[in-house]
Amino acid sequence: MDICVFGASSSTIDKSYIDRVEALGKKIAERGHGLVYGAGASGLMGAAARGVYEKGGKIIGVVPDFFEDEDMGVDGRIFQNCTELIKTDTMRERKRIMEDMADAFIITPGGIGTFEEFFEVFTLKQLERHNKAIAILNLNGYYDAMLNMLNVAVEQKFLREACHLLYKVFDDEDEMLDYIENYKEPQINIFEMKNIEKG
Repeated sequence: MDICVFGASSSTIDKSYIDRVEALGKKIAERGHGLVYGAGASGLMGAAARGVYEKGGKIIGVVPDFFEDEDMGVDGRIFQNCTELIKTDTMRERKRIMEDMADAFIITPGGIGTFEEFFEVFTLKQLERHNKAIAILNLNGYYDAMLNMLNVAVEQKFLREACHLLYKVFDDEDEMLDYIENYKEPQINIFEMKNIEKG
């Protein structure tokens, strides 16, 4: 199984996040899975890749050409030990390739890019474009506010409560990987997920 991990590229975040995600990368490889991710060498992206690499796992990095064209590839920004490095023209293409190659998604703490990636795979699952596991690794309660926002959206009837079934939240890496490995695809009905009526 190839697992897509989304997460921060920043190296200024607290070391506790980096240590946990590097440990996650090791567990992914130890369980025989590969990593699909955005090819970064820093932050939580780099931590996941280092963990997988240390345990001899497969790493597929996907990066836009402009990262190198604009000197974004210097200072170790692109992980140099990817098993396969795929270059794209745009960020949109990068996300599509990661989404297509992945068998499951893990959302680790991150900034606006990670938020976008989560909401895209969440939306695509609601629209029945995929039926893959989406797991949020809520380290240090990082995603509590976002999860509360989703609860408010349900309370205010912008989302159906069934949308909560499209993702699962964890604070333990082993429990999360158990969930992914034993994932049963739910029967999705878009009319149950969206606040619209048939007709």
